[in-house]
Amino acid sequence: MARIDLEHIRHSYLPQAVKEEDFALREVHHVFQDGSAYALLGPSGCGKTTLLNIISGLLTPSHGRLLFDGKDVTGLSTQERNIAQVFQFPVVYDTMTVYDNLAFPLRNRGVAEADVDRKVRETLDMIDLADWSKRKARGLTADQKQKISLGRGLVRADVNAILFDEPLTVIDPHMKWVLRSQLKQLHRRYGHTMVYVTHDQTEALTFADQVVVMYDGQIVQIGTPAELFEEPRHSFVGYFIGSPGMNFLPVEIEGRMAHLGTQQIKLPGAPALQGGKAELGIRPEYVKLGREGLPVSVTRIDDVGRHKVLHARLEGHAIAAILGEDASVPAEPHISFEPSAINIYADSWRVEMEGQAAAQSGKGG
Repeated sequence: MARIDLEHIRHSYLPQAVKEEDFALREVHHVFQDGSAYALLGPSGCGKTTLLNIISGLLTPSHGRLLFDGKDVTGLSTQERNIAQVFQFPVVYDTMTVYDNLAFPLRNRGVAEADVDRKVRETLDMIDLADWSKRKARGLTADQKQKISLGRGLVRADVNAILFDEPLTVIDPHMKWVLRSQLKQLHRRYGHTMVYVTHDQTEALTFADQVVVMYDGQIVQIGTPAELFEEPRHSFVGYFIGSPGMNFLPVEIEGRMAHLGTQQIKLPGAPALQGGKAELGIRPEYVKLGREGLPVSVTRIDDVGRHKVLHARLEGHAIAAILGEDASVPAEPHISFEPSAINIYADSWRVEMEGQAAAQSGKGG
C-alpha cells in the first residue's frame, strides 16, 4: 500500500506541446492517500486513462513527478513500482487453468505454495470461479476471463496499489453489481490503495471513498458522493452526476437576488462574483411543483418507476423536477427552489455565497 503524490503532472502526446489544448492531461497536483479507494470518473477523452497509465508506469509524464510514499518513481517501470493493474479487456494465459492463472503472479514472486493455495482459493471464491478452477482459460466466456484478470490483480497482498481501467466493461449487469460489492469488501478488509477508472457514475459512486471527477484533461473535483451531489464545484460535475443532472439557468445577480428574464429568485446568500457569466444550478430533487412560485409550461413527464421526472420551460429555459409517483400536475403549474440547495456558477466554477453556510445547516430538515 502506498500514498501517491501527483506533483504538477502534465502530459501531451505531441512532440512539441505549446498551447494548453495540446495537453491530454493538464496540470494535476493532488495526493491519493494510502489505503483509500479512488474512482477516476469522466467521459471518454477526459484524461483519466492517461493519468492511470502515468501512475502505473506505462506512460512517463511530459512534466511533473510521481511519488510513492515519498519516493520518486517517475522514471521507474511498472514492475519496479510494484503495482497490479486490471485492464478493460481480459488478459489471461489461455493454456493455463483458472487456478494457475491466479497462482502465477504469486509463484513468480516465490510465495510459499501453502500461501499460494490459500490466497488463490480465497480469491476464486470471491470472484465466483471456484467451480471452474481446473478448467483451461481458453474455453471460458469473456466475462469469466475478465473475472480471472480481476482475480490476478486482487490475489497479491504486497502491492503498492491496484489500478483498474474500466474492468467491468464486458461483465453482465448483475455480475457488475456483485463484483463492485466484493471489491468494496476486499478494500475494507485489506486496505489496498485502489484507483478505479470508469465513465459510469454508478460504478464510481458505489465503489470509491473519494470520486475524482475529470473533465477536459483536468481534475475538477475530488469528493465523496454526497459532496459531489450537494455542492458540485464545477458545472460539469453537476451535469455529470445525477440522473437527470443539475439544472442550469443563466441569471443576472444583484445582491441576494437572481434575475431570470422577468422572474426573480431569492438566493441563500450574496455571491462573491468577479464578473463572467453567471448560472444558477439546482438539482431536480430540490425543484418543488405547486400552485405558487415561478410559472412554468410543462413539456413532458417521464414515469421512471418509483418517481416521475417533469420537464418544463421556465422563461424559455429547460428545467427538470423530480416528482413522487402519485404526484399530480396543477392546471397552472408553478415551481419553487429549496433555497439551501441553490448554487451559483461563474465561468463554470461554483461561487461561494455569503451567509449560505448558515442556511445549509437546515437542509433536509
